[in-house]
Amino acid sequence: MIVDLNLQGKNIIVVGGGNEAQKRINSLLNQDCHITVISDSVNSKIKSLASKKKLSIVNKKIQDAKFLSKLKPDIVITTTNDSKINSNIVNLAKKRKILVYSSDNPEESDYSNLAIIDFEKIIQIAIFTGGRSPAMSKKLKAKSEDIFKKIITKEDISQIKIQKIARKLAKEQISTQSKRKEYLHAILADKDIDQLIKDGNLKKAEKRAITILRNWK
Repeated sequence: MIVDLNLQGKNIIVVGGGNEAQKRINSLLNQDCHITVISDSVNSKIKSLASKKKLSIVNKKIQDAKFLSKLKPDIVITTTNDSKINSNIVNLAKKRKILVYSSDNPEESDYSNLAIIDFEKIIQIAIFTGGRSPAMSKKLKAKSEDIFKKIITKEDISQIKIQKIARKLAKEQISTQSKRKEYLHAILADKDIDQLIKDGNLKKAEKRAITILRNWK
């Protein structure tokens, strides 16, 4: 089962400061979560992120998993080169009901890192092999990315932006879920909105959606 975790406000610990840690951090930067890196050395990119207040660094060599008891993270990601330490972290995290991911042992992890095809952080398509082959996930992503870029257009992304605004307003003004669905489908089917989006007039398209809501019965 593929799920999208809401990490807003969550405390995430990344153990290790190398390139593998950097990859995991990159996937977290837009999640509005609190990232703490624990390592006795970190690469220049992680240092740069710390200087920009994107994350914090605890300069410490990890020799066991006792830090979990003190810091109590929501999620811990271990990326060290020491498989024994990684295993200890995984085992203790599971005992304490903390979600855990180990880069060297994805099969024992609580979740998997998917190969993501991303469109402006609005549409995301995941390639997933169930942890059997991360390398193949990346390869299939590379093969399919150009295809999806031809299918998903800027107009589709603009329509999603309008739907988000319309949905928020509809919750405030339309009392039932079924009526809200009817309204949102009407926005999708509206030819004027469709043309305004094609012309690049997103603000006018938004106003048209608001006008339809104002006259909605």
